[in-house]
Amino acid sequence: MMSRYKSFVTIEKLTDHIGETVTLNGWVYDKTEKGKLAFIKLRDGSGIVQGVVFRPNVGDEVFGRAQELTQESSVSITGTVRAEQRAPGGVEVDVADIVIHQISRDYPITPKEHGVEFLMEHRHLWLRSTRQHAIMRVRATVIKAIRDFFDGNGFRLMDSPIFTPNACEGTSTLFETDYFDLGKAYLTQSGQLYAEASAMALGRVYTFGPTFRAEKSKTRRHLTEFWMVEPEMAYFDLNDDMDLAEDLVEYIVQTVLETNERELRALERDITKLEKVRRPFHRISYTEAVDWLRANNIKLNRKQADGTEIQIDFPWGEDFGAPQEEAIMTQFEKPCIIHRYPSEVKAFYMKRDPENPKTVLAMDMLAPEGAGEIIGGSQREDNHDALLERLRHENLPEDAFQWYLDLRKFGSVPHSGFGLGVERTVKWITGAEHIREVIPFPRMIYRIVP
Repeated sequence: MMSRYKSFVTIEKLTDHIGETVTLNGWVYDKTEKGKLAFIKLRDGSGIVQGVVFRPNVGDEVFGRAQELTQESSVSITGTVRAEQRAPGGVEVDVADIVIHQISRDYPITPKEHGVEFLMEHRHLWLRSTRQHAIMRVRATVIKAIRDFFDGNGFRLMDSPIFTPNACEGTSTLFETDYFDLGKAYLTQSGQLYAEASAMALGRVYTFGPTFRAEKSKTRRHLTEFWMVEPEMAYFDLNDDMDLAEDLVEYIVQTVLETNERELRALERDITKLEKVRRPFHRISYTEAVDWLRANNIKLNRKQADGTEIQIDFPWGEDFGAPQEEAIMTQFEKPCIIHRYPSEVKAFYMKRDPENPKTVLAMDMLAPEGAGEIIGGSQREDNHDALLERLRHENLPEDAFQWYLDLRKFGSVPHSGFGLGVERTVKWITGAEHIREVIPFPRMIYRIVP
């Protein structure tokens, strides 16, 4: 298929061209000179290679072009590929010619230390750095692995709408907009409800796209716009759901290890920790997790009526926050699934546990190394009257959810699903300190540019 287009040799494929003369197109990452030699580090998006320019071989004109180059100047370099074991990629290029497309002047991001705010303002350029380049390549692998996993296991991609007439989870943290003459519309918090309808048509489906949360959170794990994959499966119960989640995460991590060794090395990631991400994962109930927190004296800060704070034992019935999740995960070296949460802290559509009506058949997957929750899911309520009761209990508008209730009237079946956050997963795998590093252009409560 590529024969119709101009063929380019890329840096990551240079080991296939040792001894050949090639032309590389890219940008100058760095340049140094030493007498009659100029060393040009060229990047092209696939990698970085050093080009060696020897003045007696190329002449004054070409050498003069090499001297003119600055950081991020765009060039095409022609030369012979030579094996060099000391080079990071195993090759160097003996340069014969240089074509300059543009000389970059006063590039703002230099090897010196820059503050986070400065780098965020220049995010469109910060993406070119070695670290950000490595993270983005891992992100691309994660996304491809997700699609390959579902496409290879009998799932069909079904797109859910981004504009919705109501909230998926019944919260007020929504981005609202006027929708012509039809009233208010909201940016989706999740593609799940529509994926359930798709699953009743196609059996096993997944939706993959951007989602939006207007909660005013400033933590290292939160974005206002992020990407989420959400499989939904007819005839799956909670155990099936957890099995699928484990299979998916194992596949993602092992694919990154196979594909992105160079990037993980550049990020100084301890891959021995990722190599342990093999099924079976750990599983504990919410109640067991609470018992562990109490047994290990993990307290919860609680404000009293007079405003003073006291520490109390973690109460059964409260949702876990980041401190509790991180504490629980100190005992594990690979992901852990916590299941059967209290019904009052979970969404209306989750099915009550028939063995304990105070809990729902829900599950969250926590990743180790302080990564926190990367998956949230459940078995869905498939009984019409039970779902209607939950809607009323949450004071949600029945009219807006009538189509969703219809799914329980016409061929209802047990079904389950979950959502995996791409950015949280990439943050964990790469070891990034903050989630703003793992999406090309992060959107947070204090930033919407560039």
